[in-house]
Amino acid sequence: MGLAAGAVYFAGTLYWTSAVMKVYGGMNTVLAALVALALVGYLAIYPALFAAVSSRLLWVAGPAALVAVPLVWVATEYARGYLLTGFPWVLLGYSQVTVLPIAQLASAVGVFGLSALVAAVNAALAWAAVAPSTRQRVLTAAAAALFVAGVAAWGQARLSDGSLTRGGASVKVAVIQGNVPQDQKWDPVHAREIFARYLRMSREAAAAGARFIVWPESSTPFFFEEDPAGGAAIQDLARETGTYVLVGSDQVERASPPRYYNAAFLVGPDGATRAVYRKMHLVPFGEYVPLKRLLFFVSPLVEAVADFTPGDEAVVLPLENGAASTAICYEVVYPDLVRQSVLAGSELLTTITNDAWYGWSSAPHQHFEQAVMRAIEQGRYLVRSANTGVSALVDPYGRILQRSALFNTEVLVGDVGLRSGLTLYARTGEVVAWVAIVFTVLALAATWRQGEGRKGGRKR
Repeated sequence: MGLAAGAVYFAGTLYWTSAVMKVYGGMNTVLAALVALALVGYLAIYPALFAAVSSRLLWVAGPAALVAVPLVWVATEYARGYLLTGFPWVLLGYSQVTVLPIAQLASAVGVFGLSALVAAVNAALAWAAVAPSTRQRVLTAAAAALFVAGVAAWGQARLSDGSLTRGGASVKVAVIQGNVPQDQKWDPVHAREIFARYLRMSREAAAAGARFIVWPESSTPFFFEEDPAGGAAIQDLARETGTYVLVGSDQVERASPPRYYNAAFLVGPDGATRAVYRKMHLVPFGEYVPLKRLLFFVSPLVEAVADFTPGDEAVVLPLENGAASTAICYEVVYPDLVRQSVLAGSELLTTITNDAWYGWSSAPHQHFEQAVMRAIEQGRYLVRSANTGVSALVDPYGRILQRSALFNTEVLVGDVGLRSGLTLYARTGEVVAWVAIVFTVLALAATWRQGEGRKGGRKR
């Protein structure tokens, strides 16, 4: 049942993967579908593992083991997020990101804590449905309702307090959504027009008062450091407008063999490059192909993918009156990666991405909502620049201040605060996940001994 439930869940949320592999990976329809099914099958292993462990606990300990079920769920979710490079997409806790009073809990326990909350409430409701007495059913349902109400009341009080949006330094930021179709991004025929569009939109943003301009991932149709004319044009833009410009552009390191990085360059008002961030968590089968020799059957995708090298450090982007950081594309779904940038001194979160790959599917919306959770967890404003959307300005409580439409050419300009305080989650990290893992291992060990004892007793 766990495997089937997992397969249904991931097939429903990741249905768009086959289209991406077909349209942009060069695979035929059948192969793209098979690879997508393989991904779904792999991810379904984790809910299956959850079901197997939970069944074991229930078999040995009875209904009392339902108390442990939320921790088992979190342990398997965390494993999915980090094993074999990890894929922490559409975690259960993200279901609450638009329910802002509940979502505030992430500032204390992160998205895995929210997953635990959702799993706990559902475990309680499951017991309420099958408890042997009416009294037990009513008390369990009432306890679950009161618990949720308490979390919501605390979250609403946090929203009403609003201290994270008052006072302190701020910067007027601009997000440039160039809306460049994926099949035109690297086409020399369109390169000049694409670049001119970004320069023109950036000047419009500066005229509107922006002092920090954020371009999307891989926004330049050239390598920033390798194209003298293109690089000079961006430097001139920063100097002429007196702005900081964050530019997503690939970088090459002249080694043997050469190493390529998905990078972001911060150009200061003097035209100098103030910081360079290299993407640390690459997308498997998107920016590199793991186990190339073993996975020879995805060779069309291998040929379509640039073989990038991961960066190795969090980088703070110095602004005039504070510091920012950026996460490139898929990195933003890794809570601890963003947390590390905050611990390094980031007072403003940015994330740059190119979601043109996903078309009109639900993927751009899934990606955006997962980014919003990072703002709540860290108590920071979030600036998101996406080539084709969704671009947005988000406050530290997860409220959307401005949001672009998909596949629309737009400039968003607004004031965002710079915050230096740390949330409980920023200070403690994945405590909930590690408690869940330790508890699950210990519970399994204990129930295994008890289970063996039962078997021995039956044999006698």
